[in-house]
Amino acid sequence: MEADLQELKDSLRVKNEQEINSQWIESVKVPKILGISRKTWQTYRDRKMIPFSQIGSKIYVKRADIEHFMMSHRIEHTLR
Repeated sequence: MEADLQELKDSLRVKNEQEINSQWIESVKVPKILGISRKTWQTYRDRKMIPFSQIGSKIYVKRADIEHFMMSHRIEHTLR
């Protein structure tokens, strides 16, 4: 029973993470999430550094794409 409960918890956690990562975020929120200026965000879009969708004048970005961008620019430090 304890193993079944743990499996259910793990399943819910994975499902929740998938739902969060599939969410679309309005473009105006992205600079704050990344800690960048609106001009830098415009440059990222111009250079197609992060995928986005545009409907009319509204721009949307998937949370998973922001996460992927951040992970791809991660710098790991090694202790000496």
